[in-house]
Amino acid sequence: MGKIVVLATGGTIAGEAASAADAVGYQAAQRPVEALLAAASVLGDGRQVLEAQQLVQIDSKDMDMAVWQQLAQACADALARGDVRAVVITHGTDTLEETAYFLQRVLAAAPGGWQAQGKAVVLTAAMRPATARLSDGPQNLADALTLASDPAACGVLAVVAGKVFAARDISKIYPYRLDAFSAGDAGLLAWLEEGEVRWLRAAPPWPRTDSELWRRVQDTPADDWPWVELLSSHAGSSARALQALVQAGVDGLVLAGTGNATVHHQLEQAAVLAQQQGVPVWRSSRCLAGQVVPGGSSAIPLALQEGQPLSPVKARIALLLQLLLQAG
Repeated sequence: MGKIVVLATGGTIAGEAASAADAVGYQAAQRPVEALLAAASVLGDGRQVLEAQQLVQIDSKDMDMAVWQQLAQACADALARGDVRAVVITHGTDTLEETAYFLQRVLAAAPGGWQAQGKAVVLTAAMRPATARLSDGPQNLADALTLASDPAACGVLAVVAGKVFAARDISKIYPYRLDAFSAGDAGLLAWLEEGEVRWLRAAPPWPRTDSELWRRVQDTPADDWPWVELLSSHAGSSARALQALVQAGVDGLVLAGTGNATVHHQLEQAAVLAQQQGVPVWRSSRCLAGQVVPGGSSAIPLALQEGQPLSPVKARIALLLQLLLQAG
């Protein structure tokens, strides 16, 4: 069994509150990775050989491109080593789905050829701080270590509340419940039960990605990455916010549409003008369940990956990476 490298980034899983009864008024990103592993060790099987690093210590709502660069490099460095089987990342729940999708796309382009070996990156998180009476962090981390050790684990995965998700499918749909994530119609990959992985379907392989993407991600200073914003369509939408963004120099826009990715006519008219001015605009749906059915009439292209619609936050990342690849 290969070594597992644990990269800690903060989040609620490392959070602390003044009272064990307080699961809301806590400070995220307080406990170091050694404390997290110590709490999880009583629930694990002790078989894993671990190497831990406190990469950053932040609330995941504050995740940014500079941390993503650092995280991607740390993952690639670890996975390129012959003695490493997988990487586990402790993360906050708020932007976990964004980091997972970003890493899936970018690490697939990293050099070294380790992707063909089926190595894995597993993200985990918690909905309750470490000080809570019923903190879910220790069990989630123990499950992540178990999943990372499984030879069938491949690509970027996430495990929370005993559920295993593919990076492309995971979305946070509840703001407070322990079982906060969903895979939508795609369904779960597996369950973690009593320290064992019960696979429902195979983990998707690493996607095909232009190898140039890795160089662009690592060589472009985070402050120089394309500026891509997300706007929501709603009743009474105005074109003013979109127009202001275009005037301010935004590089790309994603519209979270209503229903089947429909967009208010004023917003759509402004988006068409933005496209004519050279600003790419994609659309997605703000609906949290189900999937957009392609074919609706719109001048704004639907955000797709390999023919499958993307959620708004993942569409934003996909457009950002496309623009980054096209830059220069």
